[in-house]
Amino acid sequence: MESPDILARIEHDLSVSDDAMRSIPAGSTAAGPEPFGPLIDAYTRADAIADGTLVAVPEPVAREAGLRAPVAITRAAWSDCVEWGDTDSNRQTPQDEEGRLWDVLFMTAFAARRYMRTTFPVELYRVPRGGRARTARPTELTCRLHRGDASEDVITISLPDED
Repeated sequence: MESPDILARIEHDLSVSDDAMRSIPAGSTAAGPEPFGPLIDAYTRADAIADGTLVAVPEPVAREAGLRAPVAITRAAWSDCVEWGDTDSNRQTPQDEEGRLWDVLFMTAFAARRYMRTTFPVELYRVPRGGRARTARPTELTCRLHRGDASEDVITISLPDED
């Protein structure tokens, strides 16, 4: 228990502001007030996968390529580097999505070991879709190692200009 002398000094000490001894006000957190008010809505990684903004990579395929965390690829990166159908094979050169996905994942694992950072470039060759190209051309993706919805480690592969 504090002595009455200490309490008297605090109450009469003019250098201590009136609100210095108050509890945390309503609408605030221990770290401080919520600067923009309470959270109204959040767009999670699971939401992005559900609506197709991100394409989830099957875990066994990612593990086989050497990636130990859940992997998702943005729809734009998927369209550019993975997506391939019979029409593409007939028009350009025979390939399939499994092989193109493997190339992206293998080169991502290779780049992760090379750069050892949380964000790094992934350089690879792929035949561009939708044209007449038959030979692979260089392209670059970006890989981010970060926390997912439940603070688990996750990997997101995107085009360099995507957030």
